Amino acid sequence: MEQTTFEVAGMACDGCEENVTDALEALDGVSSVTANHEADEVRVEHDAATVDEAALADAIDDAGYEAAV
Repeated sequence: MEQTTFEVAGMACDGCEENVTDALEALDGVSSVTANHEADEVRVEHDAATVDEAALADAIDDAGYEAAV
């Protein structure tokens, strides 16, 4: 497993954290997600062979937020 941390712009509340978490957990290969809107950060534990950082960032962006590694 690999852990990737993203800076995420646009998260303002617990609901935002839930939206990002749900989007990431829907991807195959993601085992855990920790989102923190106060730190503008999301940590994702994932199988790098199944899902790469670009796919994770795309999922965050598709949920309506802006991801940066």
